[in-house]
Amino acid sequence: MTAKRRILFITGTRADFGKLKPLMRAVETSADMECHIFVTGMHLLARYGYTYRQVEREGFSNVFTAMNQVGGEAMDLVLANTVEALGKYVAEDPPDMIVVHGDRLETLAGAIVGAFRNILVAHVEGGERSGTIDEMIRHSVTKLAHLHFVANEEARGRLLQMGEHPDAVFVIGSPDIDIMLSPDLPDLDAVRERYDIRFPQYAVALYHPVTTEPATQVERAQAFALALQDSLLDFVVISPNNDAGSEHIHKAYEALKGNSRFRLFPSMRFEFFLQLMRNARFIIGNSSAGIREAPIYGVRTINVGSRQKGRFLHESIHNVPENRKAMLESIRQCWSMESCAPCFHFGQGNSVEQFMRCLERQELWNLPRQKHFQDICAAPAPKA
Repeated sequence: MTAKRRILFITGTRADFGKLKPLMRAVETSADMECHIFVTGMHLLARYGYTYRQVEREGFSNVFTAMNQVGGEAMDLVLANTVEALGKYVAEDPPDMIVVHGDRLETLAGAIVGAFRNILVAHVEGGERSGTIDEMIRHSVTKLAHLHFVANEEARGRLLQMGEHPDAVFVIGSPDIDIMLSPDLPDLDAVRERYDIRFPQYAVALYHPVTTEPATQVERAQAFALALQDSLLDFVVISPNNDAGSEHIHKAYEALKGNSRFRLFPSMRFEFFLQLMRNARFIIGNSSAGIREAPIYGVRTINVGSRQKGRFLHESIHNVPENRKAMLESIRQCWSMESCAPCFHFGQGNSVEQFMRCLERQELWNLPRQKHFQDICAAPAPKA
């Protein structure tokens, strides 16, 4: 009897787990593969609601948890901790493939361990523009990964530009869209009941630190919180990620506590968050959710500051500078505007099917672990 292939997924945040979960579920139910999940990062931190419990409640068979930080450590040290913990884990029983997502430091750790141990590394959603240090992490993972499952042809083009082999880059769309378009999302009444949200209308605020602009993070976090307060509108506010500078955002949000116009949460189950966003007047902040997910529902986004600079542009996305007056003006404008037509730039909702079809190809598993840069043919430079 042929042994099942062991596929190890790395998850460090509530967001990447939501995106990878459809792929995990497909592998879990496959007759030829085993799903293993390495849970670390924000999932193990009390401040973010111990979201590892959400992973465990999903009923996956093989879940391993590893704390990579206590809170407040520098990102390079957290990366080192993650590499060490993951390296020891895979040494005991090496998987056939490590699947990582996006641009988090846990993603980079997974790619490093896989590359150094000659384990196939599959990167989901490479080739994107991210902003801050995230983009550097994302493109570093590209060079360490052997396989790339990208959202669209635009992302594929960037990977080819980076010297990746065309046969190793597969366009499958964003896996979370499979969930977004599913008829099985909880209804809005269930979301309201679970999180005690009584606003008849509301907007969603999701704001993260900008790691490349630390000197002004305090000022910008205060301006963001004040703009929300000054609007006199109702908001559901989700805590920031745990990047350097997040403590300043948490401190700015102290002013919102006890105000009946705000409901603050450390995190939220992905499916519940999607339904909440789907019915919001708009989403405001600098999260990729406003760039990638909100347009699929036609929900407007107020994208503030530089964190998502250079990313996808759409009529539903309103880019504003990170100052109190500009944010407040945009909040009041977007509250009264109608939603836009849905946009499917990042996928059609069939990512799982395409992902599994790729994994069933024998040539994929025979791919050499030694990578070679693929030169782009170009006209010779003119002589001086």
